[in-house]
Amino acid sequence: MNEEALGKALQSARKKAGLTQQDLCHKANLSYSTLAKIERGAIKAPSIFTIHAIADALDLSFQELLGGIIPQKPQKKTSLTGIRFVYFDINGCLVRFFQRAFTALAEDTGKSADMIETTFWRYNDAVCRGELGMDDFNEILSEQLETPGIEWQKYYLDAVEPIEEMHALITWAAEHYHIGLLSNIMPGLITEMLEQDLLPKVTYHSIIDSSDAHAIKPEPEIFEIAQANTTFEPAELLLIDDARANIMAAERLGWRVLWFDGYRASESVQRVRDALRFKD
Repeated sequence: MNEEALGKALQSARKKAGLTQQDLCHKANLSYSTLAKIERGAIKAPSIFTIHAIADALDLSFQELLGGIIPQKPQKKTSLTGIRFVYFDINGCLVRFFQRAFTALAEDTGKSADMIETTFWRYNDAVCRGELGMDDFNEILSEQLETPGIEWQKYYLDAVEPIEEMHALITWAAEHYHIGLLSNIMPGLITEMLEQDLLPKVTYHSIIDSSDAHAIKPEPEIFEIAQANTTFEPAELLLIDDARANIMAAERLGWRVLWFDGYRASESVQRVRDALRFKD
């Protein structure tokens, strides 16, 4: 979807409803910066949940809000094994080394990396589910590490590195298949990663951000949401993930799956290419 056209459609619907940006943010439970960026077309592939929230706040259906700006899906390939849509995990598949953020935070706070990791993992699931906001999480880190003003997202974004082999693969896959992102991730990070070129800037037909979905892998709910956000059957979906538990959960629901080994990225990429072979 064209981000500029989407922004204009949302702005027009908001003004027609007689709402300011602040009014709509309050009704849709959105931050002002998020809505402002969407309206000016600055967010690549905004979350489907965010757009639905805006539609609900304006008392419009999804179709009424977007009108005629939703393009027809281009004709894409089907693999020899029947795959038509590919979901990619992010951490460990598209970027690596976010754990280095623990070391950097330890250096800045004087606390042990073990203590920081223990604190992080105690609250990580709640933040990734959207049950705990980033401001709340940062406040908890600041209090427990006795260091005011910690912003975990900055440490994370400074630490991660793109897995170049996978970025090349996604660029290729986006030309031939419908693709999406399916990630356990904290609020706002996908948008920031796209803006900083830490994720490939291609057309994602679906972005399932756990903090928007209010479910995390390997819970069945997030896979059901991800499938519902496509037009395909489970056997036509392929999940690329580095966590065995997530792979097994998707497989139980009938998805195709491939485990990604970040330490052998080139070998893993080749396995994905093999799985996505199609007739010329």
